[in-house]
Amino acid sequence: MSRIKTTFEQLKKTQTKAFIPFIMAGDGGLENTLLLMQTLVENGADILELGVAFSDPMADGPVISRAHQRAVEAGVSLATVLELVQKFRQNDDKTPVLLMGYLNPIEVFGYQKFADKASSSGVDGVLVVDMPPEESEDLKQNLDAVSIDFIFLIAPTTTDNRIALLSKIASGFVYFVALKGVTGAANLDVDLVKRNLKCIHQHIDLPVGVGFGIQDSASAKRVSEYADAVIVGSALVIIVEKYLLDKTKMLATVGALAAEISEAIK
Repeated sequence: MSRIKTTFEQLKKTQTKAFIPFIMAGDGGLENTLLLMQTLVENGADILELGVAFSDPMADGPVISRAHQRAVEAGVSLATVLELVQKFRQNDDKTPVLLMGYLNPIEVFGYQKFADKASSSGVDGVLVVDMPPEESEDLKQNLDAVSIDFIFLIAPTTTDNRIALLSKIASGFVYFVALKGVTGAANLDVDLVKRNLKCIHQHIDLPVGVGFGIQDSASAKRVSEYADAVIVGSALVIIVEKYLLDKTKMLATVGALAAEISEAIK
């Protein structure tokens, strides 16, 4: 059983929702990311979502796009991100780690090589923002072979037919985008989330995580009433960007926000 599935089953037993924070791998340096990962776990993170830097992050808003740029300029690559996960695993064999990124670096790496290396590094799930499910069979086969969950996005505009297709290929959980737009937007509509999750659950028997637009503990708590997991990214990346030159303040502030959100949804 995958770490992701185990985590959701354990939380379900206690009627608790998962907190999934997102940070960009290598933003401020890979050693900084390792410290952030450990800090997030210490402050209530159930699953960690690591961004893999890409030069053209079309689904991301300004905050996370700048994080991509900083990581790319620092020389962070898919290979070094996998090395980072392997290093994290030296002291944490329990917390699931999900990679979120774009297809091009994986294609360059090679599907089988990527799946094998991700598995040996301790990666539990992969979300490829710009991979249509209709074209995902080859990558899915390679991920399935090493028991890595393949996670997909569902938008408010996703049709019932497309959701039904995703039910056949997604694993671990599905990620519902809570708004029409890019990461970091603030026009969260909880009623829209509620309606869409009801529709998704008619087709998919997997946990549903909700992200995009969740900025603080108040919005996280509202979303957690309907979602199985709350995903927070831009609010954390803003802190990383603000305190790039003060790592002690960065870790303390990220930890405080993570603890506040975790407490709010649990």
